[in-house]
Order: sequence, then structure tokens, then C-alpha cells
Amino acid sequence: MRTTLILADAVVALDAGDTIHRPGYVAVADERIVGIGPRAALGGSLSFTPDGLPVDEIVDLQGHLVMPGLVNAHAHTPMVLFRGLAEAYSLFTWEGWYNGIRVWEEVMDGGMVPPAVAVSCAEMIRTGTTCFADQYFYMDRVTPVVRQSGLRACLAYGIVEMGDAGAREREIASATTFLESVQGDGRIKGWIGPHAFFVDNSPEAIELELALADRFDAGLHIHLATSGEEERHCQATYGRSAVQQMALLGILDRPLLAAHSITIPEEDFPTLAAHPFTAVIAGSACMRSGAGIAAVRGMRDVGVNTALGTDNVANNNSYDLFNEMQTTAKLAAQREQTPNVVKAREILEMATAGGALALGLDSQIGSLEVGKLADLISLDLKEIGWGPAGGQDLYTALVYSVNGSYVRDVMVDGQWLFRDGAWTTLDYQGACRELDAACRELMARRKS
Repeated sequence: MRTTLILADAVVALDAGDTIHRPGYVAVADERIVGIGPRAALGGSLSFTPDGLPVDEIVDLQGHLVMPGLVNAHAHTPMVLFRGLAEAYSLFTWEGWYNGIRVWEEVMDGGMVPPAVAVSCAEMIRTGTTCFADQYFYMDRVTPVVRQSGLRACLAYGIVEMGDAGAREREIASATTFLESVQGDGRIKGWIGPHAFFVDNSPEAIELELALADRFDAGLHIHLATSGEEERHCQATYGRSAVQQMALLGILDRPLLAAHSITIPEEDFPTLAAHPFTAVIAGSACMRSGAGIAAVRGMRDVGVNTALGTDNVANNNSYDLFNEMQTTAKLAAQREQTPNVVKAREILEMATAGGALALGLDSQIGSLEVGKLADLISLDLKEIGWGPAGGQDLYTALVYSVNGSYVRDVMVDGQWLFRDGAWTTLDYQGACRELDAACRELMARRKS
């Protein structure tokens, strides 16, 4: 067992007690946190932790803040390939998604996926994300790159079958093969990713997807209530809301990541709160697509778990979850016409523990506590915007004043993925060059 002692000017635990140590330390043994507390508890010697563990390495992050790594609960990593190619479309509608994205997907191939995933993972690492939930196809090309990156991930095989029996059979078979391939992986969970129930996943597909979820003890990662399409369909077809129909089918009994959740009727919120459901808010993508604003305050008030995601970066253009925190907080205030309606501490919870809970990892990540996995990040306190210390608290600064460029170090499972401003697991510039070449090929195919 190797013990690393991390020293910092501030350690923000984001635990139930809202513990902040200024200055503080975090002790990591192999992949787990074995100690956390005020710097004074270490005494004059740094050779041993307060619990008597010998220290093998001291990492002095003077002038830095240490906090839990962020959880991006909704992403599509291969779609960085399309960044800048869908600017004229609202990707929250069927027509916009088809014309802005699907036409490109029809000419892409699996060889274009690895550099796109590498760029996506590197940008998430650079901006403080340590765990993410992905939904796409080509998962056989996605998974090896995610493993190389060192990030923790919940990867969902994306299914679009449009009611076609042949497509349904192929998609379910591919999802099964993928789920089998990640069994026993320490950092990667396999989930199922129906793109959108009732819109492009038929009742027959839903039945098979639920059986697959049960077989592999997997959750479901979907898009829900982006523009009301499934709501209108369910009301017209079944005479009930989409949430009510999902409950009737047993969908809500499985862990469910529901990206966007904008147009869900308020009367359905208590039903969602009673199930392992998470509304994933992706505010920047909503604004870019001219979509509505999710009722974050209303959902949280009745106990619906909420988390944050970036969505695809053809729709957002950035993986920076610090920007998403600020955007979500401001949109909530605008929607409710009330300042600070979702407090900064709640927003931080959405970006950490809320995402961890959604992925079934809340006992392992989402806060800095003894026994949890060492997924943490450091931010530079010498950058602008932190003060004044007597006025702006750290929670407010983290949500409203800083961004992902402040991140200097990223650790997952006790291993550095980004150290002192440099990637340790990925070649970002090399991946960017490969992505540029893939994009040129993609555009050439579309023209031909």
C-alpha cells in the first residue's frame, strides 16, 4: 500500500457536514481516501498520517483548492466530431436532430470515433470531470479510449430502431455484446441507452431493453421531455402522460438517467421522486437549441434527484462543467424570477453527489470522505475571481466566478490523470490532429 499526502490551502469536502479545511490535507492509500482534515492535525512531522500510516509521497498544492471531481451525467463523446457542424439546428427536435446530426452519422465510420473520444476525455479531464455518463453507438471503439484515459464512466449503448424489426434485432444484439465486454471492469459500467422512448424506440424495443437491463443489472440512459414529442404521443396513444406510461411499463423501476427533462408536467414530479430517476440538466445545450428551461427548483423540492451534463459538444461546444453550474443556476433564477432560487451549494451537489447517486456510485464518489475512492481535483486559488474572502464564500466562487481552466490536477482512483497542468494518460494534441483529419474526411464524404 502506497500512501500519498496531499496538502492544500483549502479542502472542500462537499460532505453532509459541509466540511471545509483551510488549510487542509487529504491522505490517499492506493485508490482510496484514508484521511482528511485540517493541516494542523498533521503536527510538525509529515512522515505519518494522524492515523499512523507512513507517508510515501507528499504533494504540496500550495495556493490550490482541492475538491471532489465533477460528474458529467450526460454526454456523447464521439460527437465532438460534429462540433461546429450543426449550428443552424435545434437538436432538441426530431427534424433538427436528423438534419443537424443524423446526416453526418450516416457518412461517418468507426475509425473516426477513437480520436473524437480521446479529445472529449482530455477536455473533460482538463476541466475537472472525473466521471461521466455517455450514450452512443460504436461502443467497441469508445471503451478502449475511455480505459486509456483513466476516467470513471458509465457507458450506455445508444439504441435507435424507429420501429424497424431488423434494426431492433441488430441494436439489441450489439448492446448485449457491449454489456458482456465490460463485465468486471473496475472503472466502467455498462448501461443501455434508448435514445428516446416513444419517439425512436418502439414498445417492442422497450420490452427488450428492460429485459436486458434486468439481465445485466444495468440502468437506462435516455432523452426525455426535450420538446414534448413523447408527451403528445403518449397522450394521444395511451391517454396518459409519458411519465405515467413509463411507470406502467416498469421503466421507472430501473435506474434512469433522463437528459433534459424540460417539459415534464409538474404533477408527475412526485412519481419521479419515488423512483431511481435522475433529471440531468444540460443548460447550455438547451439555450443553444432555443429550448425551454427545466424546473430544477420544482423537481428538487419534491425530492427528484438532479444532476448536470454537458450533452454533446455539437450542441454545447464545451465540456466545462463549471460553466454548466453557472448556467444552470442563472437559468433557474430566470425561470422562477427569483434570485438565488437554487443555491450555489445545491448546484455543486448536482455536479458531484447528484451525478454519483444517479450512477449508483454515491457510496464511492461525489464527496471527499474516508473510505471513498480518491477522485479529486485541484484548482488554482491564485487565479482571478475568488475574493473577497470576507464576502464571497467558496461555494459561490466555484459556481459563479471560476471555470474549468482553473483546474491544475485531476486524480481518479488515486492516479493522476492531469498533474500540474499536463495530461498523463492522453496525448491531446495528437488526438486533435487525428480528429481534424477525421472531420475533413467526414465533410468530403458528405459532399460526394
